[in-house]
Amino acid sequence: MSNEINSGLNFDNSYAEQLTGFYAPSQGDKAPAPVLIAFNQPLANCLGLDTDNLSERQLAAMLSGGVCIKGAAPLAQVYAGHQFGIFSPQLGDGRSILLGEVLDKSAERRDIHLKGSGPTAYSRAGDGKASIGVTLREYLMAEAMAQLNVPTTRALSVISTGESIKRHKPLAGAVLARVASSHIRVGTFEYFADRGQTGKVKQLADYVINRHYPQVSIYPEIQDNCYLRLLSEVCKSQAALVAKWMNLGFVHGVMNSDNMSICGETLDYGPCAFIDSYDPKALFSSIDTLGRYRYNNQPPAALWNLARFAETLLPLISTGAKQSLEQAFNVSNDFAANYRQKWLERMRRKLAIYNDESEDLALATTLMNSFEVNYQQYWLQGMRSKLGLSNAEAGDRKLADDLLEMMGAQKVDYTQLFRALAKAVSGEVGPATDLFAQPLLFKQWLQCWAERRERDRQTPTFRAAAMNAVNPIYIPRNHLVEQAITAAQEQADYSLFEKLQGVLSLPFTEREGLEQFACASADTTARYTTYCGA
Repeated sequence: MSNEINSGLNFDNSYAEQLTGFYAPSQGDKAPAPVLIAFNQPLANCLGLDTDNLSERQLAAMLSGGVCIKGAAPLAQVYAGHQFGIFSPQLGDGRSILLGEVLDKSAERRDIHLKGSGPTAYSRAGDGKASIGVTLREYLMAEAMAQLNVPTTRALSVISTGESIKRHKPLAGAVLARVASSHIRVGTFEYFADRGQTGKVKQLADYVINRHYPQVSIYPEIQDNCYLRLLSEVCKSQAALVAKWMNLGFVHGVMNSDNMSICGETLDYGPCAFIDSYDPKALFSSIDTLGRYRYNNQPPAALWNLARFAETLLPLISTGAKQSLEQAFNVSNDFAANYRQKWLERMRRKLAIYNDESEDLALATTLMNSFEVNYQQYWLQGMRSKLGLSNAEAGDRKLADDLLEMMGAQKVDYTQLFRALAKAVSGEVGPATDLFAQPLLFKQWLQCWAERRERDRQTPTFRAAAMNAVNPIYIPRNHLVEQAITAAQEQADYSLFEKLQGVLSLPFTEREGLEQFACASADTTARYTTYCGA
């Protein structure tokens, strides 16, 4: 078409071409007055976006969704999902479109997704729009997580659309351009499994194996079933991801199965936050009234979603129903006895197994075991790195747990404490002990840690540098994120957003004059609350 914009992007739309019936073609609304307010030039360069020959006006029009781009195949993906444990049989992209897939400069396949671009076939009476606040929050958080070395979707741009959207009050509208390895979710599998469309589940699983987990066809660790190996790989990727969240003090906030990316990237930053003072029960989301997705519930929440994923694959794992259950259990995790029994009973009903043999009950002892084992390994490996330990000893878990227990009891800042420990390596213990109102037990812990370090020979300089490379000094502090979003949303003032973005681009590098960005809010009385939507 003559009016198409030539973006320079190398589109190769395998999802649109290979998975007919998994989406609805969709085109974004034309923004009345699109303006580029945030743009990720390094990511644009990586993608091959031709910014040298595109004006800012063209970029704004293109990345707000209302114009045709050469090679793009815009669509809205369909999926289902369990939301706070309740199954919703049809969700889908209600306010976003997959613009297309791009082969970047490294020949890696990347989705470009536009959030807030307008209604789709799956909007369920919503307007399909997003506010500047929501889009800037995701931009800030996603890019911060990327710099913290966490698998995540990325943010390419935020475009102000020039329109007002109706929420609890009129808000300025915007579109976020999000980049991901893909947007396939556990909920995508659930959509077709719920409808009994095993052929579609198989088609999707084959596509995911080819795109994300080609290794499942070449190693024989598990019995010769590629779908069982797929389950194992997804469990591993999620275990690694959630361990990174926990090591950094990140709370996702809405770990519904439709927000679990099948490729193991952090997806959807709506009500997320970082903990300041360490609290294993930290909870920020206004809608999570029962604490389902609080900080210390994130590993079991991920596990619960993986059990739902395993259910969708059962018909593919084995031709024999009992054998399917046994194999799935052998790749899955160890739940409490009552949960295991109820899950097994429900799966018996689904698969028409009516006898109650004792061997069936024994299967439940290893539900999703690979996730639990891998998660504990990844988490402990991360904690050893945070504590400057390069070798492993049996007592390391207790060393870490004892520290966390003290931090929780005295409400010690999680990020500041681990950063201060690098100074303690060289004998400067004041910055760490000063974080404790009653430091006696912590000083005893410091002695245990020093004795442990003696059995892990490294120079203090090397150890401190290694610790500072994994323990950030700057994270997206909740009060600063909120201040930046409020200024942008209410006064069109992006100065704090831009400053915060610059600080978070180097989270491990301490810089003069940025002390305020390394501290929690001085107001310790107000509970920080995050919100979905808008």
